[in-house]
Amino acid sequence: MYSKKEYLRHGILFLVTLIATTLAGAEWVYGKSVLGVEDSILTWEYFWKSMAFSIPFIGILLIHELGHFFTAIYHKVKCTLPFFIPGWLGFIGIPTIGTFGAVIQMKGFVNSRKKFFDIGVAGPLAGFVIALLVLIYGFSTLPEPDFIYSIHPEYADPDFQGYEEDVLDFELGNNLLFWGLGEMFADPDRLPAMSEVIHYPYLFAGFLALFFTALNLLPIGQLDGGHVIFGLFPKRHKEISLVAYVLFIGYAGLGIISPYSPVEDLMLWIPLYIGFLFICFTKSGLSLKNRITLALGIAAFHYALAFVKPELQGYQGWLFYGFLLGRIMGLRHPEVSGFRELDANRKVLGIIAIIVFVLCFSPEPFIFK
Repeated sequence: MYSKKEYLRHGILFLVTLIATTLAGAEWVYGKSVLGVEDSILTWEYFWKSMAFSIPFIGILLIHELGHFFTAIYHKVKCTLPFFIPGWLGFIGIPTIGTFGAVIQMKGFVNSRKKFFDIGVAGPLAGFVIALLVLIYGFSTLPEPDFIYSIHPEYADPDFQGYEEDVLDFELGNNLLFWGLGEMFADPDRLPAMSEVIHYPYLFAGFLALFFTALNLLPIGQLDGGHVIFGLFPKRHKEISLVAYVLFIGYAGLGIISPYSPVEDLMLWIPLYIGFLFICFTKSGLSLKNRITLALGIAAFHYALAFVKPELQGYQGWLFYGFLLGRIMGLRHPEVSGFRELDANRKVLGIIAIIVFVLCFSPEPFIFK
C-alpha cells in the first residue's frame, strides 16, 4: 500500500520529532539545554529523563493520528501515513514544545457524511483516552513537595522574592478536566501550582495533549470538530461554523482597541485591526459586503465593550490560529450527497466529542506575565 520510501520518510520525521520534543522537554522540565552553561547544560542523563515527557506526548499525538488513519483505511479512503512536524528552536534560544503537531492527508474523495464523521471523531477520542490515562498516572504519582527544590533551589531561600525581569514568567492556564483530575487523584500537599506544572513531565505532556485535542475539536470548518458538527447537523454546519468562528476570533481580540488609548494609537490600530478581521474571513464563503460588515461590527463591539468594561481582555494568542482557520483552512465543509441521519451510536459519540471539547478547552492556555 505504501512504498519503502514513504515508510522511511515518515519514520525519519517521527524520530526527529521525538528527539526534538525530548530536547524541548529537557528545557521545560529540568532547565537543561544544548546551549546551556555550567549546570544548565544538557547531559545524556537528562536527555533520557526528558523522555518521560516526549514519549507520552508524542505517543498521544501518534494515537490521535492512528485513530484517523485506521478509520480511513476501514472506510477504504486513501490517505497518507501520519506526518510528524518537528519544531525545536532551542538552538536559537526560542522555547518550543519540539513539534508543530502531526497530520494525515486524505488522498481519496470522501462523499459520505458518515465517513467524514467517523474519520474526524476517531482521532481526538483515541488520543483523549490515552491523555486521560497519562494524566491520571501523573497526578497519582506526584513526587514529594520538595521535588521542586531540585529544579529551583532558589525557592528554598526564605528571602527569595521572585525572578528578575529578564526571566520568563510563565504558567499554564487551567481547564475543567485538568483541574478535576487534580482534585480527584492528586495528594493536595503535592499538587503543583500551574506555574510549576512544566516541571512534571507526565502532567505537562497530558496538558499539551488536552490543548491539541481542544484545538482539533473546535466546531469550525474542516477541523475534527467541524466534521463532528457536519455529521450531527449537516444542514446547519455553515451557520454553526461561522458563529463559532466569530465567537472565537471575537474573544481573542478583546482589549486590542479601547477608547481610553491615546488617539494616535487608535488611528493606527483600529484600521489595522479591521483589516486583519477582514482578511480572517477570506475563506468564510461570505460576500464581500458581509465580510466588511462583520469586520466592522466586531471591531465596533470591542470598542464599545471596552468603553463599558475596560478591564475585559481576551486571549490574543488565539489570533494567529484564528488567522490560519479563516484565511488558510477556511470555514466551509466539503459537500456530500444526501443527508441521511447518523445512527444512535454515532450521535452519542458526537455528543461525547462535544463534551470532551468543553472539558479540554482552556480560554488562556499559556499565560505570559
